[in-house]
Amino acid sequence: MNMTSTTRNTNRVNWRQVGLFILLTFALSWGIDLLLELTSGYGSNSPQSLLFLQLQMLLPAFSAILLSAFFFKGSPIYFRSFKERPRWFFYFYMLLTLVYVTLAILVVSVPAQAAIFSAIGSSLAFLALLVLLGLRRFSSREAFARAGLVGGKLHDWVLYGLAFAGFYTLCTALNALFRMGQPVDVSTMAAQSGSTSTYLLLAAVSSVLVAPLVSVPIAFGEEYGWRGFLQGQLTRLGKKRGVLLVGLIWSVWHYPVILMGHNYPGQPVLGILMMTAYTTALAFILGYVMLKTGSIWLVAYLHALNNQVFNYLSVLIYKPDNAVLAFGGGLYGVMLLIPIVLLLLRDPIWRDTPSGGQTLSQSASLQHAT
Repeated sequence: MNMTSTTRNTNRVNWRQVGLFILLTFALSWGIDLLLELTSGYGSNSPQSLLFLQLQMLLPAFSAILLSAFFFKGSPIYFRSFKERPRWFFYFYMLLTLVYVTLAILVVSVPAQAAIFSAIGSSLAFLALLVLLGLRRFSSREAFARAGLVGGKLHDWVLYGLAFAGFYTLCTALNALFRMGQPVDVSTMAAQSGSTSTYLLLAAVSSVLVAPLVSVPIAFGEEYGWRGFLQGQLTRLGKKRGVLLVGLIWSVWHYPVILMGHNYPGQPVLGILMMTAYTTALAFILGYVMLKTGSIWLVAYLHALNNQVFNYLSVLIYKPDNAVLAFGGGLYGVMLLIPIVLLLLRDPIWRDTPSGGQTLSQSASLQHAT
């Protein structure tokens, strides 16, 4: 095969690979959801649900890594051709996912110990972060770039992190301004801290500053699958069209937990509609950051920050009465996201080039080179 035909093929969506990734990811994820529904059932604060939801977040990356490392011979991380140190993180991540599966089985078998198993899972996620940092210490930036694991620049982490935190702070303020819920009384929870303000400050440091960093390996599970593998493939159709498809697929992946009451309790049909709109808008924002920086770790951090900030503000500051008709993840929040998305779409990064879309490692390598 000559160079021209090879380039042409790499610029086309490999629908076989995309189909296998979607099939495996959905089969594993929806199977986990079904197991949760048939056993303990969903509970918003239960350790069983937390463990199952974390496991589900790991599965897109697990599927992408498994297929790319052992079945997709043209992949940059195919095991026969990729021999550099960062490969051990991928292998560790697959092992981590299997350990989570074991913990999920134990939770079902011994529900009385669910809190312990959930804590073990969280500890292992922190271990994944240590493994990553250790491998980075003894590997070059170039090796991590070839693996699609570039960390990105500090100022991007600060800039985009503040933007996400600022958006949800604004949403909480608007919910309070228009009286769409109730202020949260944390006086009982704050009793041991001496004052409500001290408690809220400590909770903010833990939830908004510490927790997102510790949760990055969990969020990586979704982001490596959706923004890494799938976006890298589908943007070969055109960046805007590809990211739109990623957002829609990502939303459908959430449907079972929405039907069980996650995010929009008691509103399964409206919840599905809202999740579709919300994740599609968010896909354009996270997709933009991925295109702009080439850093899967920054996108994973923003995903974790998105979840933690929203949870902190709604649980400890101001709780909306109706999750659908509210700012944040509700209808009015999506309406605020639309002009942000339209503004981001004006960036030249969205222009399609004759070379089409890029895989995660190609994008990361290009960003590192520039």
